[in-house]
Amino acid sequence: MEDVLRPVVVIGGAVLLTLILVWLTDRALRRIDAAHPETPLWGLLRRCRIPLQVALCAALLRGSFEQAGLKSADKHAAGIGQALNLVLIAAAAWLVIRAAAAIVESSYSRYAASGRDAARVRRVRTQVTLIQRVVTAVVIVVAAASMLLTFPAMRAVGTSMLASAGLLGIVAGIAAQSTLGNLFAGLQIAFGDMVRIGDTVVVDGEWGTVEEITLTFLTVRTWDERRITMPVSYFTGKPFENWSRGGAQMTGTVFFHLDHGAPVEKMRQRLLEILQECPEWDGRSWSLVVTDTTPSTIVVRALVTARDADTLWTVRCEVRERMLEWLQAEHAYALPRISTAPAPTGTPLLDRGQEPGAESARG
Repeated sequence: MEDVLRPVVVIGGAVLLTLILVWLTDRALRRIDAAHPETPLWGLLRRCRIPLQVALCAALLRGSFEQAGLKSADKHAAGIGQALNLVLIAAAAWLVIRAAAAIVESSYSRYAASGRDAARVRRVRTQVTLIQRVVTAVVIVVAAASMLLTFPAMRAVGTSMLASAGLLGIVAGIAAQSTLGNLFAGLQIAFGDMVRIGDTVVVDGEWGTVEEITLTFLTVRTWDERRITMPVSYFTGKPFENWSRGGAQMTGTVFFHLDHGAPVEKMRQRLLEILQECPEWDGRSWSLVVTDTTPSTIVVRALVTARDADTLWTVRCEVRERMLEWLQAEHAYALPRISTAPAPTGTPLLDRGQEPGAESARG
C-alpha cells in the first residue's frame, strides 16, 4: 500500500503546491496592479503564469522524484530525470522570455504615454523591439546549449571540439557573412537612428511606411497596402529618402499648365481661400508663382505645406481639384487651348512627289 500512496502523495503534492504558489503569485500581482494602475508592468507579468507553473512543477518533481519510490521506474530513473531536466530548462527559458517581454512593453508604454516627440517615441519603439529580439535569441541559444550539455555524450563531443573552435569560427564567419552583416546593420539602424518604425520612406521608387524592423530584414508598407521586405543592410549601404527624419512636416507642389492669359493674381487669392478652408493645411507656408513658359502655355506652381506626408497628399489633391473647378467656372479662357486656322483657299494642291516650284520651272 505504501508503494502506491507514496508516489501519489509526492506527485500530487508537487502539482498541488505548484497550483497554490502560482495562484498566490497571480493574486499578488493582481492586487499590485490595481494599486498602481499607472504602471502596466504588474498586469503584463501575469502573462507568465503558464511558464511559471511548468517551471515550478518540473522543479518540484525533479527534486522529489527519488522520494517517490517508483520501483517500476528504477530502470528508467535516469531517463525520467533527464526528461525533467529538459522540461525545467525549457520552461525557465520560456519564463525569462515572457518576463523580458513584459518589462520591455511596460517601459515602452510608459515612455510613449509621457513622450511628446513622436519621432523619439518611434525611435524608442524600434530600439526596444530589437532589444527584445536580441534577448529572446540569446535566451534560446543558452537554453539549447544547456539542454545539450545535460547529455554526457555531448560533453565529450564539446570538449573534443574546443581544439578546432577557432577554425570552425572562421568557416562559420565566412559562411554567415551576409547574415552577420544584416545582424550588425539591424543594430546600427536601431541605435544609429537612421530609420524607425513608423517613418515614411522612399526606397527603389516606392513610397511607404516602415512597418517592422527585425535583426535581418525590414518591411515597408506601401500606400496601396503592399509589403516590401528587404534586408536591413540595404539601408546602411544605399541612399534612401526618409521623410520623417528631422520632423514629419513636409512641403509639396501642385503644377498647372495654363494659357498665357491666366489670371495669376486671382489664382493666388483663390489658393489662399482654398487653404484656409482645408483643415489638413498646417498654415506654415504657401505660394503661387509662374515657373516656366512655352509657346502655347505657362507653368504655374502652387506650394503648400502639411504636418506629414499623408496629409500633404490630401492637401495637394484638394488644391488641384478645387482650383481646376474654379478655373472652369470663372475663367475658362485660362485653360490651355490649341490654336487652329483654316487652310487658305485658291492654292493649288501639289501632286504627290512633286517638289515646290516644279510647275513653274516647266512653264
